[in-house]
Amino acid sequence: MNDVPDGWAEQVRENRAEKDRFFADHRQSPIPPAERDEFDGLAYFAPDPTYRVTATITVHDDPETLDLETTNGPPSRYERVATLSFTLDGTDCELAGYRQPDEDTATLFVPFRDKTTGQQTYGNGRYIELELGGSLTDGQEIPLDFNLAYAPFCAYSETFSCPLPPEENWLEIAVEAGERSR
Repeated sequence: MNDVPDGWAEQVRENRAEKDRFFADHRQSPIPPAERDEFDGLAYFAPDPTYRVTATITVHDDPETLDLETTNGPPSRYERVATLSFTLDGTDCELAGYRQPDEDTATLFVPFRDKTTGQQTYGNGRYIELELGGSLTDGQEIPLDFNLAYAPFCAYSETFSCPLPPEENWLEIAVEAGERSR
């Protein structure tokens, strides 16, 4: 199933334009203030519905706690709460979904690396955040849209410390979707 809603590509473009405005103007932008006048937007792969897949969730009833290494600082503690299984470009894949301990949210944090990492995309990996709008259900099918993959703030400033994708979230395929390097 690769159902793409009407207006999907336009929604992706608007999401990107909003992020560019934030990076250019907001006081919490990771772009150093001295560089914001010259900032003309992030680089992205063109929206491609091929990279919007359906993932099946396997819920971990007793989530394992692990420390994810970071780019600059101590490890960050997360719980592996789910596994997302999907097929992309004819390849069966899995990614772990995480939450910080005691975090009561319907958002899954999915850091990943792929064959574009360090070449076409940020060298330490990218992130997807999945807003599920409710509790996780074993066997639930959700859209996993790599067109929304983004580089963390540490890609733009060393003042940020960002979790690194663990080896279990290193995909053996190229994901030419979402945010890319210039």
